[in-house]
Amino acid sequence: MVRPPSAILSAAASHRMPRTPDLRAPDETAPIGLAFSPRGDLRLEASAALPVEERLPRPRAAAIERAFRAGLGAGLLHLASEELQAALGPSLAFGRDLARRYLNALRGLGDEAGREPLEPPAEDLSALLDALPPLVGAEYASAEALTGAWRAMDAVVRAELADFPGTVHEYLQIRNPAWHAVGRVTFHLAEQKKNARTPFAFLATFATGVGESGRVRHVPLGTALADPRADKDQLLRLLRPVHAATQRSPLVKALVDSGALYQPLAWTAEEAYAFLLAIPDCEAAGVVVRVPDWWKGRRPSRVQAGARVGAEEPAGFGAAALLSFDASLCLEGQPLSAEERRAVLEGARGLRLIRGQWVEVDPERLREAVELFEAVAAQAGEDGLSFAEGMRLLAGAAPLGRGESAAEAAERAAVWREVEAGPWLAELLAALRSPATAPACDPGPAFHGTLRPYQREGVAWLLLLARLGLGGCLADDMGLGKTIQIIALLLLLQREGEGEGKPGPHLIVVPASVLGNWQAELARFGPSLRVAVAHRSELSPAALAELGAGELAEVDVVLTTYGTLARTRWLAERPWGLVVIDEAQAIKNPSTRQARAVKSLASRMRFALTGTPVENRLGEAWSLFDFLCPGLLGSAREFTAFARRLGAEGGPGYGPLRRLLRPYILRRMKSDRAIVRDLPDKTELTVHCGLSRVQVAFYEEAVRDLAEALEGAEGIARRGVVLAALLRFKQICNHPSQWTGDGRYAPEDSGKFARLAELCETIAARQEKCLVFTQFRELTGPLADYLAGLFGRPGLVLHGGTPVKRRTQLVEEFQADGGAPFFVLSLKAGGTGLTLTAANHVIHFDRWWNPAVETQASDRAYRIGQHKNVLIHAFTCRGTIEEEIDAMLERKRRLAEELFDGSAEAALTEMESEELLKLVALDVRRAEI
Repeated sequence: MVRPPSAILSAAASHRMPRTPDLRAPDETAPIGLAFSPRGDLRLEASAALPVEERLPRPRAAAIERAFRAGLGAGLLHLASEELQAALGPSLAFGRDLARRYLNALRGLGDEAGREPLEPPAEDLSALLDALPPLVGAEYASAEALTGAWRAMDAVVRAELADFPGTVHEYLQIRNPAWHAVGRVTFHLAEQKKNARTPFAFLATFATGVGESGRVRHVPLGTALADPRADKDQLLRLLRPVHAATQRSPLVKALVDSGALYQPLAWTAEEAYAFLLAIPDCEAAGVVVRVPDWWKGRRPSRVQAGARVGAEEPAGFGAAALLSFDASLCLEGQPLSAEERRAVLEGARGLRLIRGQWVEVDPERLREAVELFEAVAAQAGEDGLSFAEGMRLLAGAAPLGRGESAAEAAERAAVWREVEAGPWLAELLAALRSPATAPACDPGPAFHGTLRPYQREGVAWLLLLARLGLGGCLADDMGLGKTIQIIALLLLLQREGEGEGKPGPHLIVVPASVLGNWQAELARFGPSLRVAVAHRSELSPAALAELGAGELAEVDVVLTTYGTLARTRWLAERPWGLVVIDEAQAIKNPSTRQARAVKSLASRMRFALTGTPVENRLGEAWSLFDFLCPGLLGSAREFTAFARRLGAEGGPGYGPLRRLLRPYILRRMKSDRAIVRDLPDKTELTVHCGLSRVQVAFYEEAVRDLAEALEGAEGIARRGVVLAALLRFKQICNHPSQWTGDGRYAPEDSGKFARLAELCETIAARQEKCLVFTQFRELTGPLADYLAGLFGRPGLVLHGGTPVKRRTQLVEEFQADGGAPFFVLSLKAGGTGLTLTAANHVIHFDRWWNPAVETQASDRAYRIGQHKNVLIHAFTCRGTIEEEIDAMLERKRRLAEELFDGSAEAALTEMESEELLKLVALDVRRAEI
């Protein structure tokens, strides 16, 4: 029996691998994480808008930031080297896992590494995408993006290896001691099919070099140690990974202590299985392991407890539907016979030869899985399983067992039991996940407009959910027409209800700032829908109460706001057909009054609209789905524990949660190729804003002052009075502080500031850029300060006082990838002569009232070099002169060209006093938020 020299083992034992310094978290932290850009690139993000989970101690954050300055590949490799054992946020941990997979693939190449580009295994990319954590831009993640990151790392490594004097193994050791001596020693396990008693053979070898065939030459480890010509330092390096493996694995330690490691061994199935379970410890120590193909990838055939949910169409619909549930023990989807079932449920965990193949069996886990499914079947009874519980089982989102760790739960869920959808449920989920395959829905002539193909698919998806009584989230990108898809759905429900009783009335809950937009869109696209607006802008308190006291027999849709819903009891007390909530982030905090009011509504169907990717924010996702599909994600406490398990070390990742939510979220983006072909290059939107109470008071005072000033004023003096009043009205509509000059600019005092916040929240979440135009130089600073808080970082400002040389620098800074997220410009200084195609949103904060001037400003973004669809948002205050002028532009475009060919103000100065006062008069009910 060959034993290693004691001196060598002693030297190996005395070798201490340096550890990554334990950086105690200081008081100060910095936000830092990974994000996917709209172009699909993985990059480092250091924005204050990152969630608290993405904050790190400043020294560590600074080190990571320095590494990424050298490039994406260098930064990712830094995560898998210097930060290998560090506690990182979810997004950086994801990047580290990507880099760790790359280095694992690199070490498997041995001395061949660095000669040719190393391409990523497709299964690795698929696994990474499935377990993608919530991070900024997750909707842009793709296999192509991860491949690009992989190649960036490979380029760095190949360049470094070209100049590195040592071996690949030494190169990896320098990166981090955890990669030391990789590939020197190999443990082999092979089958001996002719030997029934000891059907496996084991041998430890040493790679001496590369032969003429290009294959690595191996000699038995015992032979290498017994060679008197062997270099002592070389033997020390040889034994370091073996020694490290003894510290991790009792099995390897026993083999070394007995000397059995240094000779060929014949093993029983039990002995071979014990070695197979020790593979992770051996590989972590730097030992290469070669095993039969059926164990490669850690996905051997296993006997599983299999279950099928929803084989047949249930009697009911919606979340209350009961699904069929059947369970059995299976091997590769085929049920076991009674004899095979008895064989796998007896004895210890290990390998069994079943149906001619080696199969992994864990009787204890299988019995637990069988008991779980039996308990589920008992709970389901003869009627069936609840829809929510069935969906959770399908997604692998079952709760932890008693005393079970996250890793154990992941293994149990993914390995020892499998739940699949039956034919009926599988067909339903396919239709929900792929709306393009659903039958297109046409609301007919009742819809005054034309639905684009992707919008028809969206309507079909919404109608399918409505017929099933399930809730859903339409999360299309801003500007893709979520509102008109809902209007088309309402018309379809109206048509379906004509022959079977009235299905409504339906309720739409919106922020006060978009109430006017909904009124305009309903009137424009669905004029046959009878709409009642339950808001103080349309009804007095008495009329609002009277509306609730009636049966609403003559009403199809009730339109209200979150604030009104929270204050008006009858809205929560009556049943609704369909409830739609717009800007669904309004209920992201479940403890708010308006969130509780929304969730108390009684309805057959529930939909939410948002342009923000809800699947990227765990807490917000729970609150939203607590409204859409109550019970699907359990209670807040259960969901918190579930999310913690998903993200825990050794957990399954966030794949189960994404699979659970995917059928109920429809998200299309302007960057999708199919959508881009279907969109106009430029879309102009009128954004209706309300006035705060402070604005209302100032505006009414301005109207009274104008009426007094017009009495007796004539000629040039009268024109001056009118122009001054128009300027005053514009300033008040923007913000009272602009009129008073007090410098406060409190956001709550301006309806436009409130609407700007809602709009920019979505723009920031999409990592897009915007231009904000105002005709007032004094407003550029307050707007930039406010936007910096919304975007989490500062933007740029340009006005008449900006030096000419600085203008060019500002344009270059804004156009740069990763540059400022917004640009505030005064209309005269920035309305012409600039190319700002990095932005695809243009916001006209106040109206110039000259279409040509506004178009010129919008074309700073909509010009040659723009590769995205551009959205123009023109802010207009309801019930004010701004709305009157906007309506005039719509009604009389030809007259507008004549009237505004010069300037609107000049034309308005010529109006009769009575006509002018009527034009500027305030409609208080419609104007106030």
